[in-house]
Amino acid sequence: MKAAEYILHALADERLGHIFMVPGGLVDPFLSAFENNPELTPIVCAHEGGAAFMADGYARATNHFGACLAIGGPGVTNMATAVASARADGVPLLVLSGQVPTSWEGRGGFQDSSPASLNDVAMLSPVANPSLSAEHVRLVHHHLRACVAGVVGVPPGPAHLSLPVDVQRSDVEHSWYPVHKSGAHAKICDNEALRNLWEMLNPMQATQAPIKIAILAGYGVVRSNAWKQLRMFAERFDIPVATTMKAKGVLPEDHPLSLGIFGYAGHRPAIDALLSGDVEVLLVLGSGLSQRDTMFWNRKMRPIRSMVHVDINTTVLGRTFDDEVSIMGDCGVVLARLLEMAGAGAAGLETTREGRRTWVKLILESGPRVYEGENCESNASPLHPARVVTALRQVFPRNGAFLMDSGAHRAFCTHYWQTYEPLTFFTAANIGPMGWGIPAAIGVQAALPDRRVAVVTGDGCMLMHGIEMQTAARYNLPVLFVVINNAALGNVWLRAHTQGVVPGTLTTLPCHDWAAFARSLGLEGITVHEPDELIPAFTNALHCGGPVCVDIHCDKNCPTPVTPYSSAKAHWVDDE
Repeated sequence: MKAAEYILHALADERLGHIFMVPGGLVDPFLSAFENNPELTPIVCAHEGGAAFMADGYARATNHFGACLAIGGPGVTNMATAVASARADGVPLLVLSGQVPTSWEGRGGFQDSSPASLNDVAMLSPVANPSLSAEHVRLVHHHLRACVAGVVGVPPGPAHLSLPVDVQRSDVEHSWYPVHKSGAHAKICDNEALRNLWEMLNPMQATQAPIKIAILAGYGVVRSNAWKQLRMFAERFDIPVATTMKAKGVLPEDHPLSLGIFGYAGHRPAIDALLSGDVEVLLVLGSGLSQRDTMFWNRKMRPIRSMVHVDINTTVLGRTFDDEVSIMGDCGVVLARLLEMAGAGAAGLETTREGRRTWVKLILESGPRVYEGENCESNASPLHPARVVTALRQVFPRNGAFLMDSGAHRAFCTHYWQTYEPLTFFTAANIGPMGWGIPAAIGVQAALPDRRVAVVTGDGCMLMHGIEMQTAARYNLPVLFVVINNAALGNVWLRAHTQGVVPGTLTTLPCHDWAAFARSLGLEGITVHEPDELIPAFTNALHCGGPVCVDIHCDKNCPTPVTPYSSAKAHWVDDE
């Protein structure tokens, strides 16, 4: 079997259904190889960066990994930002790139970016683990296996394999055995640390058990498919749950124990509770405790008794705060074993349940869940983004998949959008590349063909990756693209225009007709100018048989709902 065909067979065996690609001379052998791999659907994209972002979205939606294919050289450099974003967010992404024949390397061949020339393997090595070149066909099996093991490893992330054209056409003699079935990445847990945690939560003398226990659930809960265990544990002992932005939805946000998001664009109950100074034990599950997940590394979230940090990635344990208990382990395993321990007796946690019920009730009833909630009903024209998000949530299916891009709209979506199920809320949270959401939504729709998918993006993001809407039209993937069209680089303009005329001008954009642009690419296009047009526009879009772009004219001068975060930032800077 030729190497190109062997690789496609291997990806199909790894349960992939799609691969996102841009054709080019250096990957020609793959084009014919698709004929013998009908179980793997190729999606041809407009730009290599878009292909990698689609694979990123596909990986998040399937909670497995995604794959993309392009030529080396300019193809790899175009994908570099997407690979870096996947690395920052812990997204398992396999990047395959074609390379000039090995006999051309370092001899001035067209598009030579081999290790003997520009070396795109080295370019991606800081963000891809591993980044390898299969210089001989005998390396294809071994290097591919190393890359797949890398993307689904601990921690998960991107990997890159460069394949010279002559190697792609050579015969591979190995058989593929799926990495995901090999047991190479077994669920793990530090049992001694877990026993210390249980003794802390459930001491021998029940009267000494902590009452005010809270959970901060991060993306590790998503990656380990641990939302059922999280809900069972929280309900078993009435423990309130806040989440990070990336973990939004691991506990339904209308659940009586949900405090909402803590951190950037977070909700009042979560922020009030975790910064109150009243929490005795804070159980952090699968969060790296980054700047945005900690309200700017806010020391007020330190609990009275103990900070407990659970993560599969040992490099984040103790990175932000000194943890009284650090547990290197899979969040699902930790929660499952805590539930097993509870089955043998949990007098302390049982004794303190009523106290927690009273505490949670006080938190939830002491004020509204969201800040500036009146903006959700704003009748202003141009529209307020909060009104847009609220209207879309009213008509969007409860289990629909929702993405948000980078910009001011990220804050509005995070804060005002309610999420009810895991794996239905997606964003590139850490380095936040603009335009990610447009192709990522296409990847999500390919992964979830029976679900509705919507992405809220901005006009600045559309200028970067809006062309990928044509991919949705080409494959009739019914993504709903919602453009917050405010003729500005939203978040940047909100800062810059206060600094003078020139900064304001530099962050202002022309007001483009994105609905007309979408129609030129084969989508339906709808323009909205008034608040009462929102529900009809979204309803019509969701009943359309294909992709739709709704271009909504919004006011750029709408402050984002991040006041507590901004206050924490100012305090941190001044204090340090």
